[in-house]
Amino acid sequence: MPHPRRIVLLGGGFSDDPDTLLDDFVLATTGKQRPKVCFVPTASGDSAGYVDRFYAAFSSRDCLPTHLSLFRREHRDLRALILSQDVVYVGGGNTANLIAVWRLHGLDEVLREAYEAGVLLCGISAGAACWFDACLTDSFGPVSPLLDGLGLIGGSFCPHYDGEADRRPAFLNAVADGSLPGGWALDDGVAALFTDGVLTEAVSRVPGAAVHRVTATADGTAVETAAPVRQLR
Repeated sequence: MPHPRRIVLLGGGFSDDPDTLLDDFVLATTGKQRPKVCFVPTASGDSAGYVDRFYAAFSSRDCLPTHLSLFRREHRDLRALILSQDVVYVGGGNTANLIAVWRLHGLDEVLREAYEAGVLLCGISAGAACWFDACLTDSFGPVSPLLDGLGLIGGSFCPHYDGEADRRPAFLNAVADGSLPGGWALDDGVAALFTDGVLTEAVSRVPGAAVHRVTATADGTAVETAAPVRQLR
């Protein structure tokens, strides 16, 4: 029987939030009692502080945490490491650099295989944007379209939709004028589960936060529709 192919987009988590609600959602989504969780901090240049925060947050949880560094690579067999995990948790940072480094190391193809094998992929900011065909990114300075991604979810993506003032208007304009294909925008505080490329569940730790479907109309305007969101407690 085929494994469900699942990705969780995070608008928060251990690096941003004062609680554990979104990370609890990720761990619960695995359906495992002690899931193995691999943190991939490539987008931050493998920041040591970011890795330390991951272990501080997850070492006391009912899971088995590890991490993968590519800037000081210690794991020779990336495939064996990634396919042995229940969760691959990708950190935020520079989306363009993340994708370029992954391709140089062949991690992009390993992650595709893991996705097909049922490993739960997730991430925040760049770690959420990388799974799409395209995204809105500040990788090059001002927010702009990046027409490059792993393409595990079709369309485009915008993180920090309500958290950074320039994100929403830039994303709406890019979808309206065709610079980006239609896609999804995530407010901070929300987690969105995609199964086989389709949104199947959204949860929030912040009242009123949402995940938005953004599409272009024939007359060249962008339309946003908020999906139903379950409030976490």
